Amino acid sequence: MLHKSITVSTPDLAAAQAPGRTGSRVRERLDANLAAGDHRAEALWKTAPWVAALSIGCAAVVLWALAGRVPTAWLGGWAVLVAAVNIVILRARQRATGYGLASFFRSEHWSLCEAAIHAGLWSLLPAALFAWQPVSIQILLGGALGTMMAGAFLLALVPLAAAIWAVVIAGALLWAVHAAGDPALGSFSFLLLAYLGVIMVGCLTVERLLSGQIGIAAGERARREAIALLLREYEEQGAGWLWQIDAANLLTYVSPRISSLLGRATSQLLGQSLPMVLGCDVRLGNALVARDAFAGLEVQVQTSAGPRCISLSGSPILDRNGEFQGFRGVGQDITETRRSQERLTYMASIDVLTGLPNRQRMRELFAEAVQAAGRTGDQCAIMFLDLDAFKPVNDTFGHPIGDAVLRTVARRLAAEVGEQGQVGRVGGDEFAVVLGAGPSRRAVEEMGQRLIRAVAEPYPFEATEIRIGLSIGCAFAPVDGTTVDELLLKADLALYNAKAQGRGAFVHFDPKMQRDVEARVKLEQDLRQALAREQFQLHYQPVVSARTQEVVGFEALLRWYHHERGLVSPAEFVPIAEETGLIAEIGEWVIRTACHDAMSWPDHVFVSVNLSPRQLVIPALPNIVSEALSASRIQPGRLELEVTESVFMSDSDGSLDVLRRVRALGVGIALDDFGTGYSSLGYLNKTIFHTLKIDGSFVRDAAKRSETISIIRAIVALANSFRMTITAEGVETVADFERMQALGCHKIQGYLFGKPVPFAATRRLVGTRWEFGVRKAG
Repeated sequence: MLHKSITVSTPDLAAAQAPGRTGSRVRERLDANLAAGDHRAEALWKTAPWVAALSIGCAAVVLWALAGRVPTAWLGGWAVLVAAVNIVILRARQRATGYGLASFFRSEHWSLCEAAIHAGLWSLLPAALFAWQPVSIQILLGGALGTMMAGAFLLALVPLAAAIWAVVIAGALLWAVHAAGDPALGSFSFLLLAYLGVIMVGCLTVERLLSGQIGIAAGERARREAIALLLREYEEQGAGWLWQIDAANLLTYVSPRISSLLGRATSQLLGQSLPMVLGCDVRLGNALVARDAFAGLEVQVQTSAGPRCISLSGSPILDRNGEFQGFRGVGQDITETRRSQERLTYMASIDVLTGLPNRQRMRELFAEAVQAAGRTGDQCAIMFLDLDAFKPVNDTFGHPIGDAVLRTVARRLAAEVGEQGQVGRVGGDEFAVVLGAGPSRRAVEEMGQRLIRAVAEPYPFEATEIRIGLSIGCAFAPVDGTTVDELLLKADLALYNAKAQGRGAFVHFDPKMQRDVEARVKLEQDLRQALAREQFQLHYQPVVSARTQEVVGFEALLRWYHHERGLVSPAEFVPIAEETGLIAEIGEWVIRTACHDAMSWPDHVFVSVNLSPRQLVIPALPNIVSEALSASRIQPGRLELEVTESVFMSDSDGSLDVLRRVRALGVGIALDDFGTGYSSLGYLNKTIFHTLKIDGSFVRDAAKRSETISIIRAIVALANSFRMTITAEGVETVADFERMQALGCHKIQGYLFGKPVPFAATRRLVGTRWEFGVRKAG
């Protein structure tokens, strides 16, 4: 039996055929029946000479026994006729193939004709002689005819032919006994009938046994032919080849394909040791010594065309007694497959754009460096590199130029690192460097600075020069961590801090970075529960009229009283709320609470609420504002929403649409910190602002610089042209107040008139007036 990968059986072939298993089984039975019929005809063909020998032999015995007692002419003519008929039949069978009649002489129809001819010839003998012969001759004739009846066993494969043979002869003998009229022969008739019955039963039994054996033989023959055909096709058309060795590992069979591969004739390979032929591979020798089945054993073979890789599979050969006789199996040249796999592996580990190792390959290199550092006790360094100001390159010059810049960056980085480490690209504009062989921190930092300078060199393209920067975060193993994941996290934290410092910074990991991150994560977790725990409060800073110095409104300012940390600065938690999306829920609470608190103030006192840019992209914001106004029953004009200039830089169309819908409710919109960020002149006519708030830095700077006063005067004139109200923030001194009042500001806000206070304290401020910063009861 060959190795299981090419072992074939008839049931396996049937199961593999399509479309239907039922149809395949019917075809199998038909094929089996046809094969059995061929074997049956073959067997009948082979019995023909024995039938002739029996007939001629019995005829010779009768001729010898009856010579001189029966007319010679009659008896001789009968014997000659028997011999002639048999000879003619034999000769006809021999010549049938040449004339295309073999199938007829092999058919069951011819067997019936042949049985009828022989039975007819022998039935003449008792019909003509038996009744007139003495008892001795009758006994001789009965014995001869009984012998001929037994010849029916030669035709047992065709029961009908055997029946014709035996019944016709027995019938003729019974007629002759009856014609003799001797009562003593009555018992002979009974015995003859019993003898005929035994012959018929025996023929049927023989036919059944022989037919079963013939069917089995036909199936085995078909199976062997199918296996031989498959093996021949496998060797001729497949990529594999077959081999067989004896117990001494000497080749007893090998396919011509391996001969072509090795450049040696098959005759030269037979009798040679398989391990020696294939280059004395130790693993192959061990597999053969173990005498167990093996599969997928790869062996390198030297050929005239160069080294080739072949895969071997084999199964032990055991005789009926379980004795080991050798191996047989298959082999396959997998050189091209291995090369394809290597190419695919290489392509899967390389960044196509730059030719550097990609993220997955760099992770493997990180792991190798960390393991080497653990074995030797040295340290290795992992650096994350992120390009500064690269996004504008793609946006301004297009991605083809951006890709060219990335390729140039990759070449510069690889040239600087050289043999000291490996550079890889791990993202769009992100690179990584791994340095092994125990570099010192100073050496790593010096290399980092060289990389920063190399990337900072201009990139000339066509008629322009592109300039970008590089930020680097670094971590060391095993000082900063002993696992790849741990080191990657810490290098990333260092890069985050490098980016926060600005362009061209190199930062190595510091434990404080991780503590800060952990604290921020904890703060975020607490922030998610702050609303449910009612830890938020609103404090209100008064806004006074520049003309009357009377309180006309309050700006609501959010405060978070943490259960462990106490008061948390908005500058600390508001960015976290914006990044996590919690600002939407918190902002809705601020609007509802501010409107509710404003219910207790006089109708002329407004409340101002700051909006985050993230809130302006929420389409439901106008509905939230409307519901808050309805619940508090205050006039929409008493609510003022403050936005900064930055909201127009990301999604101006969406933000402006939300603001217009809010303004349509009658709510006031204030532009906060005007003039400190982006140029806002182009936005003043895009939406309906009713207030401009001058940033406190302008107010303080106005006391020192006359040009600042000119700027404020221009802002006031601009606001008046758009019929807007001007509010000056950060007024802390009487001089600041008088200056802003003189410049035309309508409302004043600052510590001069009070710091933010809890809601309960606002009731004491309402109705209060100041005069040059001195509080007086109204």
